[in-house]
Amino acid sequence: MFGVGAGIDRLVGTSGSGGSSENSDGAAVPFHGSHQAGIATPAQEFVNLAAFDMKSDASEDLRTLLQGWTEAAAALTAGSLYESVSATSGQPPPDPAEARDLGPAQLTITVGFGPSLFASRSRLGLARRRPAGLRRLPAFRGESLDPALSDGDLCVQACADDPQVNFHAIHLLARIAADVATLRWNQQGFGRTSATSRSQGTTRNLMGFKDGTDNIRAEDSEAMERFVWVQPGDGPDWMEGGSYLILRRIQMLFDVWDATSLEGQERVFGRRKVSGAPLGGRDEYDPVDLSAKKDGEPVIPANAHIRLASPNYNDGQRLLRRGYSYSEVPEPGSGQIDAGLLFICFQRDPERQFTPLQRRLADSDALNHHTLHTASAMFACPPGVGRGGFIGEGLFA
Repeated sequence: MFGVGAGIDRLVGTSGSGGSSENSDGAAVPFHGSHQAGIATPAQEFVNLAAFDMKSDASEDLRTLLQGWTEAAAALTAGSLYESVSATSGQPPPDPAEARDLGPAQLTITVGFGPSLFASRSRLGLARRRPAGLRRLPAFRGESLDPALSDGDLCVQACADDPQVNFHAIHLLARIAADVATLRWNQQGFGRTSATSRSQGTTRNLMGFKDGTDNIRAEDSEAMERFVWVQPGDGPDWMEGGSYLILRRIQMLFDVWDATSLEGQERVFGRRKVSGAPLGGRDEYDPVDLSAKKDGEPVIPANAHIRLASPNYNDGQRLLRRGYSYSEVPEPGSGQIDAGLLFICFQRDPERQFTPLQRRLADSDALNHHTLHTASAMFACPPGVGRGGFIGEGLFA
């Protein structure tokens, strides 16, 4: 298997080597920049989010791995193959090439570091470089987390408009990592549930409701700086321009949901199912009036999701959401659909933004009767990289 340190010189493939296709429908998203792509990038249609655990305790192995991932990501996001100039006859090709001729498909690759990478017991020697806000999320009421689908030392988020392009990216990066890190879990999602750009319309989640109407848009630079990108002084220096990724795998309990009346479903969310308008409004983008009452009762119920998730109830804090739907093989004999939401969000400070919000939702949200949180993870995603650099290089400065 082709791994880090295999002694093969690599180069970025070109269209002349069959790495990209003239028939590609998806444009390439620039890989290099001040921020990693896949955060403020307009949300693509598919996601593969994978976590890895380090097998090696040598910091040089981690550095070499990140350099290899950077080199491969730059090639793949351009729609090229990850080529070798010195592979000898009989060796497996460095790139399995299952995405050959599919083009870039707007692929983005985002890399993050988990709290366990900085554990004091690790000989990687990174404990003093851990950001203060990077820690395992606290336990929340009602969750039932699967440890096998949670946490991890490293993460890779691949987003694209073609699921095979995503698969290829994770497959290749896992091969590159094989000597020093092992795949812990891989979550695949479809059908983005959030718009991250004003060019995108609001989509529906698997419960049939429009999701993410009030999401931050990448064009709102003030909100991005305030709520998403780590700022100078937040600490540590190597995270400036980065962001914190949080994943929550949320199973939807369709047997309960499907037996709920339309009015009941709308009161759970606080929005109309068809139009997406807040209760009391007519249009999806009408202001959410949390003070409105009818016959002495709040028009938007006290435990409605839209109320408890509102910045008005969360010290004005907001998140950048990049969620996707998922569907898995059901448990044998259960007779129940295993599907739901891969809730993915990015923020500047998880302890000020996500944790208080999720604690409030876990305590009171009407949606809790219809969902179950089954996996959880947090990763620190460092800033972007310039040409000649590599992802996370500031960690080794």
